[in-house]
Amino acid sequence: MTQFSVIIEKDEEGYVAYVPVLQGCYAQGDTYEEALANIIDAIRLHLEDITESSQELPKTHQIILTTVEISE
Repeated sequence: MTQFSVIIEKDEEGYVAYVPVLQGCYAQGDTYEEALANIIDAIRLHLEDITESSQELPKTHQIILTTVEISE
């Protein structure tokens, strides 16, 4: 089993999810749960493409997410 860091952001139209280590691996959904399910499917398809083209799987890395406050 391989783990991937997934970033899910809320926007005006729902949720957008992407996997930083898998370039071009994006998904969206009307809800968080839908975006999460869709990105899992997108990851599977992306990995199939990588395997079929005999490319090496990218190494996963830890992502640290934080929030900073900027005074105006």
